[in-house]
Amino acid sequence: MENQEYPAPRRGLADGARIAARTLVHLVLGTLALIAIATVVSVLGPTLALDIATPAMAAWWTVFTAVAVQGVPFLLLGTLVSAAIGAFVPERVFTKILPRNPALAVPVAGAAGVVLPGCECASVPVARSLMRRGVTPAAALAFLLSAPAINPVVLVATSIAFPGQPMMVVGRLAASLATAVVMGWLWVRFGHDAWFRTPPNRAAASGSTGSSTASTGSSTGSRWDGFRAGLQHDFLHAGGFLVLGAAAAATFNIVVPRSVLDVFTGSTWLSVLLLAVLAVVLCVCSEADAFVAASLTGFSPTARLAFMVVGPTVDLKLIALQAGTFGKAFAARFSSVTWVVALLSSSLIGWWLL
Repeated sequence: MENQEYPAPRRGLADGARIAARTLVHLVLGTLALIAIATVVSVLGPTLALDIATPAMAAWWTVFTAVAVQGVPFLLLGTLVSAAIGAFVPERVFTKILPRNPALAVPVAGAAGVVLPGCECASVPVARSLMRRGVTPAAALAFLLSAPAINPVVLVATSIAFPGQPMMVVGRLAASLATAVVMGWLWVRFGHDAWFRTPPNRAAASGSTGSSTASTGSSTGSRWDGFRAGLQHDFLHAGGFLVLGAAAAATFNIVVPRSVLDVFTGSTWLSVLLLAVLAVVLCVCSEADAFVAASLTGFSPTARLAFMVVGPTVDLKLIALQAGTFGKAFAARFSSVTWVVALLSSSLIGWWLL
């Protein structure tokens, strides 16, 4: 029996290695194919559009491909890191580093988003898992807002989307972190557990102790399976929103008459409000929204900063995820207040820095 049980961890490692190799091959080939197709289409697209329709369509295609091609590598990197954290980083790491005082835990959890990146879609289940493991809801919600907005992938993408404008990166970091911390402190002061569905307790933990020894050999393989599933889901899901966001940005630049834009761009506050609303509707992934914001050249820097601060904290897909995870009562209150706080923080930081 000992000889039969001993090789189990080795088999688990072998299975994990095979899954990792297969995932890496598929990922590299798929990314290369996507970049090749996008590059060819970006070169031929404007020419075909000129032949088939009008220069306006060629301009639309140029903006669309520029946003999509620039955003895909950062989207891929962000989902890779997010999937790795979800599969291999235990949630107990957070409980060890967070202070017990909720008011002190909020800024620590918000700052943790700088080193623990994740996309908006992954932040909601991560926050739910943290609550299930005893992390105060205020800290978990602060991390939910900060991780998609201030992680290294997002900040690097912002610096590339806005070359020669380091204050745009600093402004995004400051305004997004301020939004997360303020929302956490507001929950400490005014939040009630009755506003959202209580996350389930760790009931499955006690029931699984008997099978923990038997599953030791397959734990590595299951983690790689979780990594592959998380990567596939996040990349395809967020990639779809990136394409929609790029198409919407291109359409907005081409279709909306200049006279209409002048009504908003002529007023700093109206332009900020418009892009704050568009950020909710477009649902662009945080790893790529900087390229969409950079394409909106008719708007002020503060308005484009508001677009990048509001989007990762409040958009339609996030509202739906929060409603499905924590309940409609929570989503209605939390999303509406977050939108106001994000709008105010981006406006104040933009007025100060930009």
